[in-house]
Amino acid sequence: MLVFPEINPEIASFSILGLDLHIRWYGLFYVLSFVAAYFLYKPLLRRRGINLDREKYESVIFYVMLGVILGGRLGYILFYNLIYYLQHPLMIFAVWEGGMSFHGGAIGVIVAGMMFCKKNKLSFYQMADPAMPLVSIGLGLGRLGNFINAELWGKVSTLPWAMVFPGAGDLPRHPTQLYEMLTEGLLLGLFSWYLLGKKLRDGVVFWAFIAFYGLVRFLIEFVRVPDDISFYEDFGFILGIMTIGQFLSLLMVIAAGIGFWHIYRRRNEAL
Repeated sequence: MLVFPEINPEIASFSILGLDLHIRWYGLFYVLSFVAAYFLYKPLLRRRGINLDREKYESVIFYVMLGVILGGRLGYILFYNLIYYLQHPLMIFAVWEGGMSFHGGAIGVIVAGMMFCKKNKLSFYQMADPAMPLVSIGLGLGRLGNFINAELWGKVSTLPWAMVFPGAGDLPRHPTQLYEMLTEGLLLGLFSWYLLGKKLRDGVVFWAFIAFYGLVRFLIEFVRVPDDISFYEDFGFILGIMTIGQFLSLLMVIAAGIGFWHIYRRRNEAL
């Protein structure tokens, strides 16, 4: 059994004009993700022969930021904890305390990206493929933030790397945040980077990312405690066996299959 590191989720706290403000690791990691995207996305676009002027480049970064924040937050509220936020509406804005959904963020980014591409007459796939390794950076940092917050832990386990998490009882549990940090962050990032260096059709990296994430998340959900266990106590599991996260991840895998079929169908028609 490993000992959970005692890291204060808050880096600093202070008051301004009577308002209590808190700087947390979770929020800082989001900022670092956006900073990394700003500096790394342009070189990756150039590798694909795409050169955007400064105005368009900063616009696409802004679109993506809005998609991540709004989509991630709304996705978490709608998919995982709607009843709580209906009872505590002001907590909707407390994003620094955690509570973001990758599935919601993915939808938000895709919608925002499509809007940007349509407005500027650009190919969505050509813009999306180079972004995938950067999404993994954000995922990895986000899961590290979840770990520091001691949230989204797993089920009870006797494995040697299991941990006792604050607020999760006295029994050791799967550190599922670290599982996701390593798979969705590190491995998926390296996989996307590798594919990006290959001469593949536009969209292959994007859909490979979607499929990889969906599969990994589906499997990890088997040892992860659902976000709102009361939902399942009241309404049961989806189709009797799946968590919300697994259901959404399964949809991602299905969508990826359709996406690949569409890409290679077009190729065969072109031949």
